[in-house]
Amino acid sequence: MIESHLPAIIALTFVLFALLIPLFGLWKEQLCQPLAVLGSGLATVFSLMAFATYLQTGSIRYFFGGWEPPIGIEFVYDGLSGFILLVINAVAFLVLIYAKQPGRQEFNGKELAYYALAMLMMLGFNGMVLTGDLFNLYVFLEISSLSSYALISIGNKPAPFAAFRYLIIGTTGGTLYLLGVGFLYTNTGTLNIIDMSAMLPMLVDNSSVVTALILMVVGIGVKAAIFPMHGWLPDSYTYASTPSSTLIAPIGTKVAAYILFRVMLYLFGIELTDAVIPISYIVGVFACIGIIYGSVMAIAQTEMKRMLAYSSVSQIGYIIMGLSLANPFGFAGALLHVLNHAVMKACLFMITGNLRYKEGHSNISLFNDSYRKKYPWTMASFSVAAISMVGLPPLAGFFSKWYLALGTIDNSNWLFLAVIIVSSLLNAVYFFRILEKVYMKNPDADKQEEPTEVIEYNDVSPSMMSPMAILAIGLFVIGFANAAIVGILLDIFPL
Repeated sequence: MIESHLPAIIALTFVLFALLIPLFGLWKEQLCQPLAVLGSGLATVFSLMAFATYLQTGSIRYFFGGWEPPIGIEFVYDGLSGFILLVINAVAFLVLIYAKQPGRQEFNGKELAYYALAMLMMLGFNGMVLTGDLFNLYVFLEISSLSSYALISIGNKPAPFAAFRYLIIGTTGGTLYLLGVGFLYTNTGTLNIIDMSAMLPMLVDNSSVVTALILMVVGIGVKAAIFPMHGWLPDSYTYASTPSSTLIAPIGTKVAAYILFRVMLYLFGIELTDAVIPISYIVGVFACIGIIYGSVMAIAQTEMKRMLAYSSVSQIGYIIMGLSLANPFGFAGALLHVLNHAVMKACLFMITGNLRYKEGHSNISLFNDSYRKKYPWTMASFSVAAISMVGLPPLAGFFSKWYLALGTIDNSNWLFLAVIIVSSLLNAVYFFRILEKVYMKNPDADKQEEPTEVIEYNDVSPSMMSPMAILAIGLFVIGFANAAIVGILLDIFPL
C-alpha cells in the first residue's frame, strides 16, 4: 500500500527534484523553475494524501529498511507533523510559482542554484518535521540551514554578509541542540523520540537531563528567532532576493517552532519541562518581549522588507506564547497562527516583491496614492493581509489572536493578554501608515502647479498575481472556517 510509504515519499520527492534540477538546468536553465514547481506540487499532493490517510487510520510509522527502532530509524507521520507539512509544502508551492519573474530579474544567472537549493531546503524542513530520531533531526536541520544560508546569499551586495552572520549564529544554535541530544543519549541510550519520552519521567531530577532540555530549547530558539536570539533575521530577510525571502520567511521559523512543540510537549511533556525550572513560562516571557520589541522596531523602519522582517520576530512570539500557555486554547491559537502567519507573511513578501519588480524599490517613504491605481490588485491584497496581521475580523489573523487571548484568560495570565492587545495596536501603526499613503491623497499634492499625470494600470502579470491572490483569499477562507480548523486541531492534538 502506497499510503504506508507516504512519509518517505514526501521527503524523497524533494531529493529527486534536487537532483533533476541541476541535470536539466545545465541543459536548459528555463526548466529549473517548472521542475521546482512540479516537485513542490507533488509533495503537496502527497502531503494531502497522507493527511487523509491519517484521519482515516491514524499515525503512520515508517521504518527505513524494515528495521524498527531503536536499531533502525523512522519517520513518524501524526496529526502535528501532518498539519505542519501541509502548511509548509503548500506555501512553498505557491511561492515557487510566484518566483519565476522576480527571479529572472534578481538572480543574474543563478536560477539553477536557487531552485536546487530550494528543493534541498524543503527536504531539510520536511525531514525535521517527519523524523522520529533526535540525531537525524539535527542532520535535517543542518541540510535546511546550509541551504538557507546559500539562498540568503543570493541577493544584493549585503546579502552574503547577512548570510555569513546567520551561518555563525545558526551554527551556534545547531551545536547547542546537538550537545543537548548528546546529554540525553548518555542518560537514556536511545535517540528515538518515542522510546526516550518513555524513559525521561524516571530521570526528571537528573541535572544533565535538565541541562539537555535548556540547551535544546536555546539551540532551537536561535532557529526560531525567539528574542533575544533573533539577531540573524532582520538582515537575512531584508537583503536576500525576493524569491528567497518570500520562501524562507513564511516557513523557516515555523519549522523551528514545531521542533519546540515536539521537545516541550511530546518528548518531555509540560510537567517534566517545568519540574525543576519553569522553562515554559520563561520561554513565554521572552516571547512576549519579542512581540513588543519586534512591533516597535517594525514601526521604526522605512524599508518594507525590513519592516516585515521585524514583524516576523513579533509574530513568532505569538506562536511560542501559545506553546508556553500549555492549555487547549493556547495550543489551538499557536497552531492556527502557524497557518495564518505563513499565509499572511508569504502574501506580504510577494507584495513587496511586486513593488520592487515594478518600482525598483519598497521604500515606504516613497509610496503614494498613485499605487492604488497602478497596482490595484497588489494593494488590495496588501490591505487584506495587513488587516489580518493587525487582527481584525473576519480575517484569519483575528482568530488565532482570539484563541491565544482565551488561553491567557484561562491561565489568568493578564500580562500576556496585555501584550496581545498592545501588540495589535502597534501592528496597526506600522501597517495602517502604508494604507494611509496608498489610499489617502497627499494634501501637499494639491498645492503643486504641475499638470496632473495620467496614471495607468500597471499591475503584475498573472504568474505573480495568482499566488498572491490565492493567499489573500485564503485569509478570508481560514477566517470563516476557523471553528472547523480549531476543532480538527484539538481533536488530533489533545493536550
